[in-house]
Amino acid sequence: MPRSVAFALALSALSADSLLAPPAAALDDQQLTGMRLFNQSCRVCHTKPQLASPQYGPLLSMESLGGKADVMHEVISKGTPRMPGFRFHFEPAQIDAIVAYIKTIPAPQTPQAQSAGGRNNSRDAD
Repeated sequence: MPRSVAFALALSALSADSLLAPPAAALDDQQLTGMRLFNQSCRVCHTKPQLASPQYGPLLSMESLGGKADVMHEVISKGTPRMPGFRFHFEPAQIDAIVAYIKTIPAPQTPQAQSAGGRNNSRDAD
């Protein structure tokens, strides 16, 4: 397989949010714990596993739920009609760690920039 094809396949396997996530070296211990827990339990719905795959839940970032840590903690703990609550799965300190990690994720691009990017990607696939 030519290198350019292998590179394109590897790049397509990366999700856009993983390219925007802060480097692990920049995170403190609580945020690293939150990243680990997020990757185990939240990533499946709140990120796209591949560029061509659908995403179930909303992208999460420092601006989610108005950027309010207490509201994020409550939603993670109690859940929503579309999301299970994790109060029986995680200790309160673990939920705080997830919130601390989410607060390090940059806000996504504006919808206009995302839709323009999506059109370019679909054109390239043709």
